[in-house]
Amino acid sequence: MKKITLLLGAFISLFIISCEGPAGPPGFDGLDGEDGQDAIQAQVFEVDNIDFGYDPGNNLYSYLITFSDFTSFEVFESNAVLVYRYDGTIEFQDNTSADAWSLIPQNFFLPGGTIQYSNAHTYKDVEIFIDGNFNLSNLNPDFTDNQLFRIVILPSEFAAAKMDKSNINAVMKTIGVKNEDVPRFKAQ
Repeated sequence: MKKITLLLGAFISLFIISCEGPAGPPGFDGLDGEDGQDAIQAQVFEVDNIDFGYDPGNNLYSYLITFSDFTSFEVFESNAVLVYRYDGTIEFQDNTSADAWSLIPQNFFLPGGTIQYSNAHTYKDVEIFIDGNFNLSNLNPDFTDNQLFRIVILPSEFAAAKMDKSNINAVMKTIGVKNEDVPRFKAQ
């Protein structure tokens, strides 16, 4: 009896597995990439001459970057937005130099307390903040005026990959963008 039940169960399983329904709707066409390369849909741009505005009610500085002002790249709610602050140029002993970038959030420990650059984004914009644990109304303009930021927009599944996002050079290499190809815009 057990053999008949087992044989009948196997036959029913085989019958159910071999059933086929109608084909589903076709998917969307993909974006073209270079032959032999995966197309990573990422966008990178810089915004220079940013002067933060002070909000005394919240004791913080902020600046809003609207993506459509600087790029026609379509940003989705699921995209990751990385914001890097330009720290200056570093001169090496061999007479070469390199730009220094820091992924925010970024902290600074000052005599009056601590400040932090941070950000919040939507699929339309990114707002950069300077927050602190002391009265920021007289914060040194070196932190608030004429700032340069690099914005990197990545697909979420790509941003979730094991990549050192704090190393801007690693991010740029991974997405295949060279520093000289990054457009720079002046804040308005």
